[in-house]
Amino acid sequence: MVVEGIATLTAARDALAAKAVSAAELARHHLRRIAADRTGSFITVCEERALAEAKAADAAIAEDGQRGLLGVPIAHKDVFCTEGVRTTCASKMLEDFVAPYDATVVAKLKAAGAVLLGKTNMDEFAMGSSTETSHFGATRNPWDLGRVPGGSSGGSAAAVAAGLTPGATGTDTGGSVRHPAAFCGISGLKPTYGRVSRFGLVAFASSLDQGGPMARSVADLRILLRHMEGHDSRDSTSAPMRPTGSSGADKPLTIGVPSEYFEDLDSGIAAPLEEAARTFARLGHRLRAIALPHTAFAVPAYYVVASAEASTNLARFDGVRYGHRAQGVDSMEALYRQSRGEGFGVEVKRRILTGTYALSVGYYDAYYRQAQRVRRLIRQDFLDAFAEVDAILTPVTPCVAFPLGSSEVEGDPTTLYKQDAFTVPASLSGLPALSIPCGATRHPLPVGLQLIGPHFGEDRLLALGEAFQRETDWHLRTPPAVAT
Repeated sequence: MVVEGIATLTAARDALAAKAVSAAELARHHLRRIAADRTGSFITVCEERALAEAKAADAAIAEDGQRGLLGVPIAHKDVFCTEGVRTTCASKMLEDFVAPYDATVVAKLKAAGAVLLGKTNMDEFAMGSSTETSHFGATRNPWDLGRVPGGSSGGSAAAVAAGLTPGATGTDTGGSVRHPAAFCGISGLKPTYGRVSRFGLVAFASSLDQGGPMARSVADLRILLRHMEGHDSRDSTSAPMRPTGSSGADKPLTIGVPSEYFEDLDSGIAAPLEEAARTFARLGHRLRAIALPHTAFAVPAYYVVASAEASTNLARFDGVRYGHRAQGVDSMEALYRQSRGEGFGVEVKRRILTGTYALSVGYYDAYYRQAQRVRRLIRQDFLDAFAEVDAILTPVTPCVAFPLGSSEVEGDPTTLYKQDAFTVPASLSGLPALSIPCGATRHPLPVGLQLIGPHFGEDRLLALGEAFQRETDWHLRTPPAVAT
């Protein structure tokens, strides 16, 4: 097997086990592709480290045989702390910050033997849906270099789609794994809140942030998740749970289809989703119309809750302890003001101000407390639905990838916030949700399908996704903008 023929993480793992390819060959192949990349997917490339880890993996494979992810190349979203490697969160504030420890996700994948290729680009502090707010420049969609890859995990999604890495980590606060997965035509999973440790993940909104895997296939996601999940005593929100299995139940399921998610879709989105629903029906699953009546309130509730938590979490970046520090100031107040003014980008400042306002005296009850009430109503909608159905099928986004620098997005940030209309409800409810490619428009640009499950229902979602991908090949299609 030649290295170029290894398209998925599963194939890479199996080729290493069969000694059809070495870890060093795999690492060099992906590093060459990264060097020629035109998408801007990476912030930091760890060439020397990757080659050293691959050499060690080859020695371990020769001695002990394949295990875990030994020798498999991966990349981490640049929001996970990595010992000895920059962790920038795509912000000037942390441009030169090198973490003194590994995030739990990083440590777990390292222990499994994965080879770190580097850290991927993202929206600054994970705030955005297009990966255009990065201090290091926008990431481009490999399906069309003039379009966005989605966000905030756009660097990870583009890197997987472009063949720069067979797998990557992302984080999902309001859709930041699922949204770019849909735009880039790959598979991505937001696990149940608490399944994957947040220790060492630079916080955006602590009650919503969740790390998740991104790869070409759902089978790849299952492998990555099994090495990322698990209870962690260092994360107070980490939940004890049954580990993800090697496969899911094969019995017919009832899949709910909420009408609220199929309104105001752009042309070209509906037809692939309808065909995907027919595919599930052909596989023996039952489709049932359901209602999630509070869906329309999810976006405003999410942006109040997330911004409020962001304003608190980002207060630590003050120019004193670490991060960007302004020069030439003559008072502590000026140091705070100028360091934060220089270090944060426009979107991050907007959300900090929004959150601070929502938490301020006189507005707390009207905004933050009310948003939490709406959050409970949205969660109850899902609980009621899961009393009748096993999973829920929706679009991931209301449109396909839009052009970089779109004037309607730059001029009105709420236009961009509406991109999250179909992803934030599951986030507010702490539910697992899977994004898989289910078709394409005539451009061609990928269309994503979302499957939402009950709490800790990942096995069920992964089984549905794997069954769908055995019947279709959308996840294996290669972007035309990717050089071979």
